[in-house]
Amino acid sequence: MGNIFFVALFQPLYNLLVFLYNVVPAGGVGLAIILMTVLVKGALLPLMYRSMKAQKELQEIQPKISALKAELKDNKEELAKQLMGVYKTHNVNPFASCLPTIVQLVVLIALYQVLSAGIATVTATTLYSFVHNPETMAHMFLGIDLAHISIPLAIIAAIAQFFQARQLVSRRPPKEARADSGALDEDMAATMNKVTLVMLPLMTLIIGVTTVPGGLTLYILVSTVLTYLMYHFFFGNKKAV
Repeated sequence: MGNIFFVALFQPLYNLLVFLYNVVPAGGVGLAIILMTVLVKGALLPLMYRSMKAQKELQEIQPKISALKAELKDNKEELAKQLMGVYKTHNVNPFASCLPTIVQLVVLIALYQVLSAGIATVTATTLYSFVHNPETMAHMFLGIDLAHISIPLAIIAAIAQFFQARQLVSRRPPKEARADSGALDEDMAATMNKVTLVMLPLMTLIIGVTTVPGGLTLYILVSTVLTYLMYHFFFGNKKAV
């Protein structure tokens, strides 16, 4: 399993980073990381699009779902059957947003290993034959050493995560639809929203100031900004009322 992870993820990402550094050496490894983030996001765009499309479709059928929950709240078996029918009729997969999250998490783990392996000195044995070995890479970016923990980057990334989390929380059903779904559902949703708003930025801040090198924090920051922009253009400025 470890060898598969190395060949399928670690080595390609490591070579991509070194290749991009060779293309734009004046920008240092920081610019290479930014370009790599854009390319990775681009590769995951089909999955992200399906995920956002599923979220939008779920919003559109939420009034029907809320009505069923209110009507069949005492008949869980029939409720589950009716919900599956609604999903099938509207061709909606309620779990479609899970796969992109899992894939991005796996990529993040691979990138952590790539950047933790050392971005100052290149590991020649990991490079493909067609990738030039620069031997060393400049790891200072805008005065920040990306080879080590960067508190300023961690703070900025956590702030970005907060705004992205708030953006996701705002994609909720209309007030009238939420009111029909029951107090318990609304309380649970409110609790999850608060957890999302607090935990995502907090986790980013904690790992950024204690564990991961600045290079990975930069990746998280750029990835978060790109995700925010993608959701903004896909959903527009529409917010819950």
